Amino acid sequence: MTDTTLPLVISAPEPRTLDLIFTREAEAELRRTYRIVEADPDNIAGLGEDVLSEARYILGQPPLSAETLGRMSNLRAILNVESNLLNNMPYEILFARGIHVVTTGQVFAEPVAELGLAMALNLARGVIDADVDFREGHELWGGDGNMSARLLSGSDIGIVGFGDLGRALNRVLAGFRAKVRVFDPWLPPSILREAGVEPATLSDVLTMSDFVFVVASVTSENKGFLGAEAFASMRKGAAFILLSRADVVDFPALMAAVERGHIVAASDVYPEEPLPADHPVRRLKGFVRSAHRAGALDSAFKKMGEMVLEDMALMDRGLPPMRCKRAERETVSRMRSKPVSVN
Repeated sequence: MTDTTLPLVISAPEPRTLDLIFTREAEAELRRTYRIVEADPDNIAGLGEDVLSEARYILGQPPLSAETLGRMSNLRAILNVESNLLNNMPYEILFARGIHVVTTGQVFAEPVAELGLAMALNLARGVIDADVDFREGHELWGGDGNMSARLLSGSDIGIVGFGDLGRALNRVLAGFRAKVRVFDPWLPPSILREAGVEPATLSDVLTMSDFVFVVASVTSENKGFLGAEAFASMRKGAAFILLSRADVVDFPALMAAVERGHIVAASDVYPEEPLPADHPVRRLKGFVRSAHRAGALDSAFKKMGEMVLEDMALMDRGLPPMRCKRAERETVSRMRSKPVSVN
């Protein structure tokens, strides 16, 4: 029997599930500590008045109207278990009431950064193509197989965006003794310098880099901001690695730059996901493809549950959340990244 004195949590983490983001032990702790009401994220307003008025936390980021929020007098936090923030609730009301909006997206930073490094090394050394050639019996031995190879070590590297993912990427690149330039208009230069990178304009990142990593979120200001002109400005043969969201680039322009041999590229994200079987990027030479799997490790998902439990425990004691990343009133409504449809 459920203890009705326990704090109430509305669970609507779609496309996540509780067993995805919590270990068996952590989910048991969640259910011992809280009364869980599982809900359709598109019908939070349809929950009974007793549920809405008692809810202390929402797990997920379901669409919420001002009227629905007005019925949730005890709400303390919305714990978003994705890496993006949707513009689907009245954030100004949440901030005015002191309701925290937090995300667990930082759990993906390290795994995505590691796959980004793997992509860069493959583009530099042709690992995948060499493996396919070997399997098919027409491999090139020694120097003959390295005609277009180069080193990541000592190269010029550019990073577009320096949030959790950009910082994680900079850490995994540390051993390569590269010159790292960063463009992030939302950060002051001093923060970049303290991280050991050089603040740079977008033009400098594009034109002065052997490898360009794009890890910027999609906002109302930057959708499609990397287009044909940007790719044409890059060094011939440079590598472009896209790890955040496809909407920050003009994807056909990216494919065109690769097709004409000006740059090589890799991407973990696409304009449509899953990608249609006949999409031309599937056959594009010089393009390394990954099916939006860079961060989708079970260890990352389970870390979400740890963060959620720890932050709810803090807020239960009247303290602010410390593990999850808090949304900022100045930027939250600008976010435009699409939610994932496949975990």
